[in-house]
Amino acid sequence: MTPLPKLALSLTAFALAAPALAEEVNIYSYRQPELIKPLTDAFTAETGIAVNVAYLEKGMVERLQAEGKRSPADLIFTVDISRLNAAVQAGLTQPVTSETLTANVPDIYHDPEGHWWGLTTRARIVYASKTRVPEGEVTTYEDLADPKWKGRICTRSGTNAYNVALTSAAIYHHGEEVAKAWLEGLKQNLARKPQGNDRAQVKAIWAGECDIAIGNTYYMGQMLADPEQKEWADSVNVLFPVFEGAGTHVNISGVAMTKAAPNKDNALKMMEFLTSPQAQEIYAHANYEYPIAPGTEADALVTSWGSFEADPVNLMDLARLRDEALKLTETVDFDG
Repeated sequence: MTPLPKLALSLTAFALAAPALAEEVNIYSYRQPELIKPLTDAFTAETGIAVNVAYLEKGMVERLQAEGKRSPADLIFTVDISRLNAAVQAGLTQPVTSETLTANVPDIYHDPEGHWWGLTTRARIVYASKTRVPEGEVTTYEDLADPKWKGRICTRSGTNAYNVALTSAAIYHHGEEVAKAWLEGLKQNLARKPQGNDRAQVKAIWAGECDIAIGNTYYMGQMLADPEQKEWADSVNVLFPVFEGAGTHVNISGVAMTKAAPNKDNALKMMEFLTSPQAQEIYAHANYEYPIAPGTEADALVTSWGSFEADPVNLMDLARLRDEALKLTETVDFDG
């Protein structure tokens, strides 16, 4: 018997898994199922609308393009502004207008045309050894290119979406030539070739391979919750550097309505729910991120790491610089 193509199998997943409720909304998600289940459960409990989630590791844009108007997906969940913008640029989303969304999501965290909406933020920060890095040694991202850090910094690949966004911010604030010099200086200060994920950098600090590393805030919460990794997390402090004259770089998790959306009304209801104070705090607690709706608070563990002023740049301005940032990263052979 000839096996069905993988795409055909994926298109039946929602029908096979959907609960027996009259109304539904279908989601393609780059976010792990365990992170969004508390949200989908709460939404269903409040509205009676079933939520069907297909978790994707990669290829969301390509999948939506292949499905076209037949796509069962109503919403896409993802992290990083460039991934949201990629879906918009591919013509796979539709603009959403909602007084609730506008009230709950600050202007800098949603597309001016309404194609995507932020749900939570995470700061791109510095993890620093508690024993080898004195307090106040790192205050700006520009500091990372200072020769005093030669052989002391660890990071993941420069082409990773999170680091590309940080480089985009450097270009936005300082221009291409200064950003290039900053990348070159940062590369010269690396203790090893870029590798691994953000948690691997903290493990390297714990192991004495480097003294500081670049990473996202929420990984600290995840490591502290993991018995094997807690020792790594306990070896570092969380520092919130800023760009000179600006603030701490943040990125987002976000949601967009697909152009095909077969359950448009339910999809809008879910988008509005996700930006509500109730859902924002569920999301923030589940993944140690920062809620963005007015009047909401981060998890107590997250607030214990300290406060910061987020860079006020509109994230769409950074998304537009992604290709330039990636080209700079390759020009300096950051990962070489």
